[in-house]
Amino acid sequence: MQDAIWWKRGIVYQIYPRSFQDSDGDGIGDLAGIKSRLDYLVWLGVDAIWISPIYPSPMADFGYDVSDYCGIEPMFGTLDEFRALIGDIHARGMKLIMDFVPNHSSDQHSWFRESRASRANPKRDWYIWRDPAPGGGLPNNWVSNFGGPAWTYDDSTAQYYYHAFLSQQPDLNWRNPQVREAMHDVLRFWLDLGVDGFRVDVIWHLMKDPYFQDNPPNPAYVEGRPEIESLLQVHSTDQPDVHSIIAGMRSVLDSYQHRVLIGEVYLPIDRLMAYYGQDLSGAHLPFNFQLLQSAWHAGKIAELILEYEAAIPDGGWPNWVLGNHDQPRVAARLGEEQARVAAMLLLTLRGTPTLYYGDEIGLGKVDIPAHSVQDPWEKNEPGLGIGRDPQRTPMQWDASAGAGFTTGKPWLPISHDHGLRNVVMEREDPGSILNLTRALLALRRSSRALSVGGFALLCTRGDVLAYERRGAMDRFIIVLNLGSHEQHWYMPENITGEIVLSTRNGGADQEAAAEIRLRADEGIVIRCHR
Repeated sequence: MQDAIWWKRGIVYQIYPRSFQDSDGDGIGDLAGIKSRLDYLVWLGVDAIWISPIYPSPMADFGYDVSDYCGIEPMFGTLDEFRALIGDIHARGMKLIMDFVPNHSSDQHSWFRESRASRANPKRDWYIWRDPAPGGGLPNNWVSNFGGPAWTYDDSTAQYYYHAFLSQQPDLNWRNPQVREAMHDVLRFWLDLGVDGFRVDVIWHLMKDPYFQDNPPNPAYVEGRPEIESLLQVHSTDQPDVHSIIAGMRSVLDSYQHRVLIGEVYLPIDRLMAYYGQDLSGAHLPFNFQLLQSAWHAGKIAELILEYEAAIPDGGWPNWVLGNHDQPRVAARLGEEQARVAAMLLLTLRGTPTLYYGDEIGLGKVDIPAHSVQDPWEKNEPGLGIGRDPQRTPMQWDASAGAGFTTGKPWLPISHDHGLRNVVMEREDPGSILNLTRALLALRRSSRALSVGGFALLCTRGDVLAYERRGAMDRFIIVLNLGSHEQHWYMPENITGEIVLSTRNGGADQEAAAEIRLRADEGIVIRCHR
């Protein structure tokens, strides 16, 4: 059945490979480490693992600067180890999603080395080169997402090349059909190895205005914010012809069975919908980051859920994200108690949820001393509080000095609370956020209402958000208190049920009263009687 496709009913778990599990004591996670933790992921109840980039890379942007699209970075392992990892993942009934970084390569990639060699090189047009502006200087006013100009001058050929991010990450020219075919071959390489899908990095960046017009100033820009926000990126991103490029990728995946294409798209809902593609020929799941950007208020969240649900094209499938490697962790944003409520929200909404490693144990903000900063964005624009290192720190497995992550010195600091906030401790605590997350995943997997059923908003009042999930055979009501004070909520007339899960006490099979008292920071799941 269409609604039983794995990427619709399942839960995606994102692994940042440098920080998940180190197997050799160098302080950096690797493929062997991931392999050693697969049984944990089975125990937790996830369906698919998305691994952030593991390609060969100089690591200027920690893998998002790729020097070979058809290999494995030696610090992570070998291609043979990757093949074995796929086999072990599939043997456990899970899927593997790879990160695909097609907007830009490393400046050390052989393609760029050739492109840079001379203006006459056959690969010159594989990247974006422009003459200086009349009178000299930058070709236009475009700004790098990591601060500073988005153009770097090449003395040997007297032209500038474009890079939406670091100067070590030159953008590929997707208007060149040879680039498109080369990248399609990359997709086929990994699909032939058994990869189940791709998360496509900055997919809305792939095409640029062919006339390279200046971006207009942002009238809402606030001094002290990142420089990229000073302009509206109307000419450097989200171009209409990007959708034909995405459709080309999708056609490659559609030539294989049951593969998924996920697109990273930081755009408002109305523009996000275009990334499903005409006649659903685009990404299966254009990432929905609305919860990452919304105020944590019941009314605001209800509005965005309804707006998003109403906008999804016929046949399109929703998805939700609450954390990733670029955004502050849920517990850091909302606090420990509301992180539990957020987990219940994420795992009971309609659509595919993506869970970020460490969020299941309530990992919060980890302080990064100045001498330990690794993030190139933070180094380029220091003092703005934009560093992404705090959400990339090592997974905390146990109370040992290296948190069970490494026997060496970890590449980023480990949280000071790892002695208590770790998998071993939380597995033994029935009331932990880890066991709450596992219970939510188990409930979702066992219920068609929660995995693929319909959604209906019941009410918002103050800090209370209540909604229904209904399938052919089962029905649930979820009631969330997004505030720090006790709230009361009344069951709809002629509906009875039992509370099967609470964020405050794990689970308690008790009859739901007509008037339900929600404690501060409490969410509950009610199974309705038929």
